[in-house]
Amino acid sequence: MLFFLVRHGDPIYVPDSLTPLGMRQAEAVAKRLALYGIDEIYTSTSNRAVQTAKPLCELINKDITEKLDFANESHTWAELTTEKDDGSGLTWLFYNKKMVNLFNSPEIRELGDKWYDHPALKEKNYEKGIKRVYDESDAFFKALGYEHIRYSGKYKAQNPNEKRIALFAHQGFGLAFLSCVLDIPYPAFCTHFDIGHTGVTVINFKDSDGISVPKVLTLSSDSHLYREGLPTLYNYEVKF
Repeated sequence: MLFFLVRHGDPIYVPDSLTPLGMRQAEAVAKRLALYGIDEIYTSTSNRAVQTAKPLCELINKDITEKLDFANESHTWAELTTEKDDGSGLTWLFYNKKMVNLFNSPEIRELGDKWYDHPALKEKNYEKGIKRVYDESDAFFKALGYEHIRYSGKYKAQNPNEKRIALFAHQGFGLAFLSCVLDIPYPAFCTHFDIGHTGVTVINFKDSDGISVPKVLTLSSDSHLYREGLPTLYNYEVKF
């Protein structure tokens, strides 16, 4: 199985939708995925994720297989955020400078998958949030034929297949989701990796005697934007 995680296009968060640029990004990634061939299309229940998937649905004449509420970023936002550095509101844990330093401290690294037990984090109940993402993600992959042997980096290939599955979702959710899929502790993953608008992450679930060790073939690739002559300004920060 090849699994494609696609972040939504350039967004308008209120109301939940895409900007004109976001729509063009969605059309660009649709052309790319149509060439690859996609068997099933999943989205979060967020409108911006659904809008990003629609051009692909039209190109390959397929409906969205299912809208997954567990992938809606509103849940992750309620679970894995903290105060901004200036105290003006909430931000993702990986955007808070103090949290980034803590996440890369020897103490957090030693805790590994139990990072949320650190005294500075315990009262925030981040354990509940990350475990929700992990439990729901594992259930999703089990339904696709791959049962996660959690914290081992392996999956039981109960129903190995050659399907190509796409999930259109979000940055904040996606980083927690990928840390689960790859069994990389969340603090390490979210502070060292990121995903841009319509970035395509491809993971190969190759069966080997009933066991699959998922391997990332590409992370947040935006080659479709380059091909279509669209801006490649990464998350409004870095142009390359």
